[in-house]
Amino acid sequence: MPKGYGGERRDPDRVKRDGWRDQGVLAVSVDDERLSWPEKELVRQLGDRLYGPRPGEPNAPDP
Repeated sequence: MPKGYGGERRDPDRVKRDGWRDQGVLAVSVDDERLSWPEKELVRQLGDRLYGPRPGEPNAPDP
């Protein structure tokens, strides 16, 4: 089989952890229950700044 096929599939948190540790890439949900409100707000603000507001949020462009 080609590399990457077969074997065990990593759970999403493992993929995120490996991405952070190996490449410095952080993937976090603004709704992650492990985060406090200020941490969630920081994530939301970073997302808005880098990628624009999510649909349905204040200041989001009309579809």
